Amino acid sequence: MKITIKQMAVASLFASLTALGAFIAIPAGPVMITLQTFIVILAGILLGPKIGALSQIIYILLGLIGLPIFSGFTGGLQSFLKPSFGFLIGFIFAAYAVGKFLYTKDNFSFKYVFLSSLLGSAIIYIFGLPYMYFVLNVIMNLNLSLIAVIKMGCLIFLPGDLIKSVLAALLGYKLIPKIKKFICEV
Repeated sequence: MKITIKQMAVASLFASLTALGAFIAIPAGPVMITLQTFIVILAGILLGPKIGALSQIIYILLGLIGLPIFSGFTGGLQSFLKPSFGFLIGFIFAAYAVGKFLYTKDNFSFKYVFLSSLLGSAIIYIFGLPYMYFVLNVIMNLNLSLIAVIKMGCLIFLPGDLIKSVLAALLGYKLIPKIKKFICEV
């Protein structure tokens, strides 16, 4: 995959925005409410599948090497053991899927952009919840039921994620024509 300097710059920008989104956090149990999902979805919408996913790979690698850019100002390899790390893994696949779903068509309706943002949110949960269940039950030995993990890792976040999906779709829908010419990845 050949990457232009513009694409490297916007991937780095979205990695930085994801880090900033982590710092705006509200504690809600083992997983915090942050603006990260909004940024991840927007990365997929605006940057397309490859560069959107690359931005999230950069973000995660920077956190894993020790920069305190994960929620709660944490970072380092020990982050693998946090219940929320599966959601971070989901960021990569969500940004890719949003971009791939969206850029299979030439014309973008708001409805299509919104559906892609909902897909991104769902993918984050698909990766995050099983990982959270594993860490809480196997590593931390808390013996929580699947329903309890879904309540603490999903249900309380759904209203906020719906709002973030709507906002990302609105912003993305307005910016796609302008940004697509600038980046030309897809």
